[in-house]
Amino acid sequence: MASLMEDLIDVLDKENSEYEILLELSNRKTPTIVAGDIKELEKITDDEQIVVGRINQQEQKRQSLMNDIANVINKDVKTLKLVNLIQMLEKRPQEQKRLATVHDELQETMKNMVNVNNHNRELIEMAKEMVEFDLNIFQAMKAAPETANYNKGAYSSGSVMGNDTTSFDAKQ
Repeated sequence: MASLMEDLIDVLDKENSEYEILLELSNRKTPTIVAGDIKELEKITDDEQIVVGRINQQEQKRQSLMNDIANVINKDVKTLKLVNLIQMLEKRPQEQKRLATVHDELQETMKNMVNVNNHNRELIEMAKEMVEFDLNIFQAMKAAPETANYNKGAYSSGSVMGNDTTSFDAKQ
C-alpha cells in the first residue's frame, strides 16, 4: 500500500507539472488572441496538444493506481476520491501531508486553468462577433436599395447605393 501511495503522489505531482505547462501556454494564448496572430495561435495549440497527450498518459497511470488502491482497501473505485484517501492516511502523517499538498496544488492549478480558458473563450467570442459584424456590414452594402431615378421611358435607371462598381485608382 505504501508504494502505491508513493506512486500516486508521484503521478499526481507529474500531472500537476503538466497542467502548469498547459496553464502557461493558455496564458501565452491571451495576447495572441488579442493580436489576432493566427500563426502563433496554431503553434501554441500544437504545443498544447503535446502536453495534453502527456497529461492523458499520467491520467491513465493515476486511474490504474486508484484501481489498485481500491482493491487493496476493498473500496469501490467509483466512489474513492483523493479526499477519502487523505482522510484514511491519518496514521501516516507524512504521506497524508504530501498527498494533501499535491491535491491542493492540483486543484489550484485547475482553478487557474478554468479562469484563463474562460477569459480566452470570451476573447474569441468577441473576435467572432466583430467578424460577424463586419460581414453584416459588407452584406448590407451589397443589398442597399436602389435610387429612384427613371429615364424617359419610365424605366428605372437608378443605381444601387453603396455598390459602386468603380475602383480606386492610386495612379490618378
